[in-house]
Amino acid sequence: MSEHELILRPLAALVAGALVGLERSYRGRAAGLRTYALVCLGSALLVALAEELLRQPGGGVGDSTRVIQGIVTGIGFLGAGVILKEGFSVRGLTTAASIWVISAVGVTIGAGFYVAGAVATLLTLALLSILRTIEDRMPSQSFVHCHLSFRRDQVSDEDWLRKLVAEHGYSISDLTYRLDSRTDTFEYKFVMWSVNPHAGRDLAQTLLAMSKVVDFRISPSRD
Repeated sequence: MSEHELILRPLAALVAGALVGLERSYRGRAAGLRTYALVCLGSALLVALAEELLRQPGGGVGDSTRVIQGIVTGIGFLGAGVILKEGFSVRGLTTAASIWVISAVGVTIGAGFYVAGAVATLLTLALLSILRTIEDRMPSQSFVHCHLSFRRDQVSDEDWLRKLVAEHGYSISDLTYRLDSRTDTFEYKFVMWSVNPHAGRDLAQTLLAMSKVVDFRISPSRD
């Protein structure tokens, strides 16, 4: 491998990583342009360098697959760092997956497969942008965790609760009860789902108008 080729592969990988990173930056994600460019550049550089060193006299025993295995393991830790749990919601899964994919793109380009790397980059961009638009427009079930508290002497029964959420397009899939003797309040905790993206907002407005409701929380659980 010439020195020119050794430089060209990481540069091509940097461009590929930057393209995907631009999409992530546009979406306001924590890992953006610089992160993706660096991951792809580093992956390509390590693979290309490993291949070149193994071709040198006395370059050692082994092959570049060992370097690839190390990259995959290291990227797994990096991806885990962008996954965040906020209440009942888990965020960052798509970012973590795309970081893992862009490292694979870097490995592919670093090994000298430019066409395959370019195709993989285009497919990744399509998955992150085009499929996101389709996903947002598709009707889907949104699951919500809800806590609802009443004064002990003003508790509404379960039938009332199920009717209330049904009127707002929700169905209850799980329900638990809790009595807090310190505050003298009774609490319902349940999971509900709906295909109406505005159902939670409408339910919150209804609950705000009820004086007997001491406290409530509606937490969407979608990534």
